Amino acid sequence: MTVISDRPMAAAISPQTGEPEPSAAAGKQAPERAEAAHTPLGVLVAAGLLSCAALAAVCWMSGHVHADPMLQTVARFLHVAALVVGLGAVLAVDWFALLWLLRCRRLADILNTACTLQVPIWLGLAGLVATGLFLHPDLSSTLTRIKLGLVLAITLNGLYAHRLGQCLDRYRDQPVPRSLLLQAGAAATVSQLGWWGASLIGFINSHS
Repeated sequence: MTVISDRPMAAAISPQTGEPEPSAAAGKQAPERAEAAHTPLGVLVAAGLLSCAALAAVCWMSGHVHADPMLQTVARFLHVAALVVGLGAVLAVDWFALLWLLRCRRLADILNTACTLQVPIWLGLAGLVATGLFLHPDLSSTLTRIKLGLVLAITLNGLYAHRLGQCLDRYRDQPVPRSLLLQAGAAATVSQLGWWGASLIGFINSHS
């Protein structure tokens, strides 16, 4: 059993110099480095605004781009491929998150998995938006508008989840506060509903 003292641990003193050992100084600086590694909130807000602008630009351009049948076929294939990549990576992260909540995995496992799969998730999402430009979406359709709203929700939720993951990283070897657990559950729910909802609407539109 580990006994935790209620007094601060004294820093190790070098007998030659009378100064703190490098390991003790490094231990004090570690939290500062961890804080510095966090993505600034302003950067995430700017990324969210740029994402909104990019989605609006793609919607506008889709009405002015007239792709021939061959290009539409290629775009449709790449659209499905992007969905497989993005949704597959999201499912992997959320599956590890569920195992963590069930006490079957460590928090470090989900954080490492999420960090590794960030690239395919964002590539999949970007691929869906870019290829949708050539599929001539019907922007007057209510379902299409809902799908675009879901895509935007997925994007903003992804930025929020990135910030949340950095907050959770502080608790790799500690109990996680209940508020962070609730936020993680909410982010995972929004992610799953958004991806599956957009996929379902895309399937319906392709057969209408």
